[in-house]
Amino acid sequence: MNAKYLTLALGLVMLASCGDKKKEEEANAAAAAATAKPQVKVAKVQTQSIPQTETYTATVESDVKNNITPNMAYRIEQILVDVGDRVSKGQCLVKLDESALNQMKLQIENQKIELGRTEQLFNVGGASKSEYDNMKTQVEVLETQYRQLAQNTQLYSPISGVVTARNYDNGDMYGGLPILTIEQTNPVKLMINVSENRYKDIHKGLDVDITLDAYEGETFSGKVTIVNPTVDAVTHTFPVEITINNKDQRVRPGMFARATVNYGSQDHVVIPDEALVKQIGAGDRYVYVYDAKKGTVSYNRVELGKHLDKYYEIFSGVNSGDQVVIAGQARLNNGKAVEVVK
Repeated sequence: MNAKYLTLALGLVMLASCGDKKKEEEANAAAAAATAKPQVKVAKVQTQSIPQTETYTATVESDVKNNITPNMAYRIEQILVDVGDRVSKGQCLVKLDESALNQMKLQIENQKIELGRTEQLFNVGGASKSEYDNMKTQVEVLETQYRQLAQNTQLYSPISGVVTARNYDNGDMYGGLPILTIEQTNPVKLMINVSENRYKDIHKGLDVDITLDAYEGETFSGKVTIVNPTVDAVTHTFPVEITINNKDQRVRPGMFARATVNYGSQDHVVIPDEALVKQIGAGDRYVYVYDAKKGTVSYNRVELGKHLDKYYEIFSGVNSGDQVVIAGQARLNNGKAVEVVK
């Protein structure tokens, strides 16, 4: 073999040797990486006193609402108030057509004339007592009907409040809808539906903070005034009435409101946001808890409470004093040995 070919052969052998060595190094590195413990950072968690508040949405309602209607179909002679007017209890609001009243009045006068004639005949024996009594009863019935009719030709407000609806104009015939709607706007109220697990926590007189979209940045005071004694079997909620003092009339029926109820404080574990792991394809949340004695982590499902700035309130899954992983979760699984770094 000449020198040229010998040199080429030696080169090929050296290349092969280098390639084998590189593969061996890569294999060793891969093996080392596979056996190396993932590095993680952990944080110790503690129990804190957390205010137990819940916010409910509702629409403001008037405390009392009255529809002003006659007891039969009358023609409306005059409506004395309009939408937005404030009215007092006992104030006359509507006058109805009195033509029927006038006809009845004339009928009563005629019946009284007949009663007088019958009484004269009775006194001289020309009419029986039953005829006289029947005529007298007819007059009394007509007079009662007249008084009832007279009361209904003028409609009065049963409460002090504000006119919130008017459905007719002067001269219209009453047709079923209320002529007017009067609402009492001091106080006003909210109706909220509360979960049954709060039944033991809410009670009459409990203070409630109210915010309204109409008054951004302001908080109004309310109180629980009624707690319904039964729970809906379908929704597992129960109605609660909240009353708002409204002397200045700023809060109006129909406004959108948020009612925040404070149920007191409870001690719960608080963990950093970084500790939470979301399971792919599900809404469950998990936390890796580090066991210092074993040097491993456990994959614990947690029940979340409120989000508090950069922390979460935890109802279950983590105990006070536990160390939770806050960095390095990507390579972890349940029972994995880890190396804790600062």
